[in-house]
Amino acid sequence: MARLPVPVETYPIIAIIGGAIGGAGWYLARLAQGPEVVWDRKNNPHPWQDIKEGQTIRRAANTARLATRSLTSKALPASYYNNVQHAPTDGFLGAIGNTPLIRLNRLSEEVDADIYGKAEFMNPGGSVKDRAALGLVLDAEEKGQLKSGGTVVEGTAGNTGIGLAHVCRARGYKCVIYMPNTQSSEKIDLLRMLGAEVHPVPAVAFDNPQNYNHQAKRHADSIPNAVWTNQFDNPDGNRDVHIHTTGPEIWNQTEGKVDAFTCSTGTGGTFAGVTNYLKSMNKDVSCYIADPPGSVLASYVQTKGEKMDRSGGSITEGIGQGRITANMTVDVKSADGGFTVPDSDSIAMLYRLLDEEGIYLGASSALNVAAAYKLGKDLGRKSDGSRRQIVTILCDGAYRYQSRLFSRKWLESKNLVDAIPAHLQKYIILE
Repeated sequence: MARLPVPVETYPIIAIIGGAIGGAGWYLARLAQGPEVVWDRKNNPHPWQDIKEGQTIRRAANTARLATRSLTSKALPASYYNNVQHAPTDGFLGAIGNTPLIRLNRLSEEVDADIYGKAEFMNPGGSVKDRAALGLVLDAEEKGQLKSGGTVVEGTAGNTGIGLAHVCRARGYKCVIYMPNTQSSEKIDLLRMLGAEVHPVPAVAFDNPQNYNHQAKRHADSIPNAVWTNQFDNPDGNRDVHIHTTGPEIWNQTEGKVDAFTCSTGTGGTFAGVTNYLKSMNKDVSCYIADPPGSVLASYVQTKGEKMDRSGGSITEGIGQGRITANMTVDVKSADGGFTVPDSDSIAMLYRLLDEEGIYLGASSALNVAAAYKLGKDLGRKSDGSRRQIVTILCDGAYRYQSRLFSRKWLESKNLVDAIPAHLQKYIILE
């Protein structure tokens, strides 16, 4: 690395001056932007808080320290220095949200768009559902439905349950989870390790009284000081958390330049909340539902509510829906379109992301990226010739699904081995 044309002993001084200038510039930019969006929730204490006094000084000091270090070590991406943590978080709950927005470089090079993934797998509980879990518990507390020592009961395909198990331990509640017995063993084992009481039950349709959601509600009704958080039909706890956190984060991270958003839905909270916020900021942001086979939402949007096609099935867990949930009732009307992503496209994208981007993602995340990739190809450049910015959600990592997604036997049972490009099949390391 080339040295500055000044004595070596003056490097730290130069770095400190540069850091101070950088910190001052950042502070002035913050003043120009105004305060960040926060979720006040009637003045309740909340993990998502604006930057507090003194953090500007700490950031300037960090900038100086890192600048000094960079003079004597390999250069890191500029984004690293912009993402220096401001201060310690307030416990586990304070670490939820404010996840990075990752540009998927190789995929972006192939289409006339910049494709970004919101790294929700970096939440402390490992998925986007940490947000909903915290929102659901805070909402129950605010409404007086949950008191000290109480029990939280939920029906979930796994990730909301894991988020709730973490939040319940942090807040001092018991956690009971009902889930379809089709979910991965990794999820069930993790829930039990976190102290949750887990009831795997047969996977049946929502209109069946034995559906896992109905069983969860009955359990909550049968014991004192318990609440069924009802993630599918509780927009106050689920959808709203994305209106107040995920949506504003995406808007701020793209500096208001996001052109399109797409993601799959399970409860509908993420899609509805993000869509609601982005369109409130710019009505021209295009929002598309990404569906796995067997889910009705893409056909519902495509036909403007006249058709709900349930044909097919999917390997993806926790996404897809056979009805319009209460979380989606309002915002599904704002969707600009929807499309179904076949499992073959999702699994191929999952292996591509691992190989080309170095990101180890689950099938729902891969489906979302496949949808964003398709959207980039379909929409093309903007009328002024500039590239579109397309954002999707990287829901969780592959750690909770690896016994299936990287198993040759399992992939063969789903007729998916041939969907994976030959040069990527080296990652199929499990029998």
